[in-house]
Amino acid sequence: MTIEDRKSHFLTLGKFLGQFELKDSVLDEKLPHNEKFFTEMDHKIDSAVHHNGWFNRENVVFSLQEWSKALTRENLDEWLSKYEFKEKEPKTVAVIMAGNIPLVGFHDFLSVLISGHRVQVKQSSNDKQLLPVIAAYLMALEPEFEKYISFTDEQLDDFDAVIATGSNNTARYFEYYFGNKPNIIRKNRNSVAVLTGEESKEQLEALAEDIFRYYGLGCRNVSKLYVPEGYDFDSFFKAMYGWNPIINQAKYANNYDYNKAVYLMSEFKLLENGFLILKEDGSFGSPIATLFYETYKDKDELKGKLEAHKDKLQCVVSHNFKEDEVRFGDTQHPRLWDYADNVDTMEFLLNL
Repeated sequence: MTIEDRKSHFLTLGKFLGQFELKDSVLDEKLPHNEKFFTEMDHKIDSAVHHNGWFNRENVVFSLQEWSKALTRENLDEWLSKYEFKEKEPKTVAVIMAGNIPLVGFHDFLSVLISGHRVQVKQSSNDKQLLPVIAAYLMALEPEFEKYISFTDEQLDDFDAVIATGSNNTARYFEYYFGNKPNIIRKNRNSVAVLTGEESKEQLEALAEDIFRYYGLGCRNVSKLYVPEGYDFDSFFKAMYGWNPIINQAKYANNYDYNKAVYLMSEFKLLENGFLILKEDGSFGSPIATLFYETYKDKDELKGKLEAHKDKLQCVVSHNFKEDEVRFGDTQHPRLWDYADNVDTMEFLLNL
């Protein structure tokens, strides 16, 4: 397969993923092999929800739709145009995936195959339903993919490089076991938002998406706010209100109740609205249903602080605060060239 062949197959995959809706998905009869795989994917969406209490159909479909929007000719061309693809002997790249949100490891899967290498996938037990269907669909489109895609539940062996995503704790094990191979090893990251008090209602409502999508489980979810001293949270809480049904999800509600009880027993000062707790805290990573916040006096001083901790941050959401900021509402719409941990995965793969 040439790079153009691979791009063409992922374009078709993008159209396939775009069929699935929260309700009343409609089969596109023009897509190849669709009748079989449409039904299978729709079934696996339900299976994913059944196997992981943090997954619901809305979030799974949201992930599929986002990948469908990403896999367009324009996006693929813009992403790949800066790289030089040469035909060479493919390497086997082991990809160890997290399972915190649906298809969280798909970008690595895509990158390995687009680069012309073989992928050996070790999935998280929390997210094992969807990617095998995607892989099977690609193999139906192009049987040669059968030589390039494999899954394993066993110990990884016979690979040339590794991409592993996990916590700070698991990263130590990854570094120990895979340190002798070319590798990308990702650790915990969090995202923050910087508010000035001048945000519009629309910007704050968009920020709610950054906070609550996937119940806040992703590294791109905003887990902390920076607000100016004396900030009035009234407008912020009003903008969050549209997400109040989230408290009806049992696991989220359990986290809310538990964290609120712990904080109150510890006599921490809290702000809350019945489904989100705000706690002043210096840490970046907050528990589920809790958002940390910290006040600032000087913007330049805050910029320096965030720059000093950039290895812990995935996104900084703001408006006209810093050059590489993410717009309000955009954290869960990453582009193909928005690499996790700011490590260029494609460059790594092409240099193997």
